Amino acid sequence: MVEGVITVRDAEVHYIQEGSGPDIVWIPAGDQTCDVYRDQFAAFSSDFRCTCLDPRGAGETVVKVPPPWPIEAFAADVAELIRQVCDPPVIVAGLSLGALITQELAISYPDLVRIAIPMGTIARKTGFAREWEEAEIAMARDGIRMPEDFSVIHYAILSYPSEVMGDDALWEKVRPYVASAYGDRDPAMLAAQWQACLDYDSLERLPGCMVPMHVISFDQDLQTPPARGRAVAEAAGNGHFHLLEGMAHFSIFGHRPEVVSDCIRGIIRGHGQSAN
Repeated sequence: MVEGVITVRDAEVHYIQEGSGPDIVWIPAGDQTCDVYRDQFAAFSSDFRCTCLDPRGAGETVVKVPPPWPIEAFAADVAELIRQVCDPPVIVAGLSLGALITQELAISYPDLVRIAIPMGTIARKTGFAREWEEAEIAMARDGIRMPEDFSVIHYAILSYPSEVMGDDALWEKVRPYVASAYGDRDPAMLAAQWQACLDYDSLERLPGCMVPMHVISFDQDLQTPPARGRAVAEAAGNGHFHLLEGMAHFSIFGHRPEVVSDCIRGIIRGHGQSAN
């Protein structure tokens, strides 16, 4: 495992890298750091070189300017990471905040992206998605910190399907993922990341994006329901839609990571990229 820091125009970006072969860049969701993709590194690093970063506002990445940071700024960080430590064009896969960054990379840096795989994604926040995120941001900006035990439960319900809540062993398995992201979070940084998500709108630009964009949605996802992901795939100039049953927003972490990995391997094979 290689661990390092790259310098971009206004930040010092922390990353990890492991494996050899074609490059896959994994982009975390909001409130998450690069170690969250440990299952994916284990599954893919024998065939691919896996790279992940701490997005600005989380982990060990240090940003020299205060928020707001639009999604375009997050994408510029990843673009520079790809240029410095990968061999582009690369495969990019990201969840939630990471999915929006994946979209933006494919739109604005098509020369760097071989295949874009946004998971749990959306093109424009409207309706429930907008009202929920606005409420979360307002609470964070008011400096309100939910008690850690309540925070874990609150976000678990929004992140995992009922199967997890009804299975004590599964709950114990996934609980650390929720706790590490949301248990004790700086409200200002949470608000900064989520404001970027709220403000991002790719809908008008997606038709001109010809990078293969394989949207993965989860049929029990409350944060970004499948209809939102399907709209991204349908709007993209070269879009494809994949629906995974019995899964929710964070099912890639601790619940059914192997199902998501199998889907991603199938997507990669479909584009003639080597993978066992």
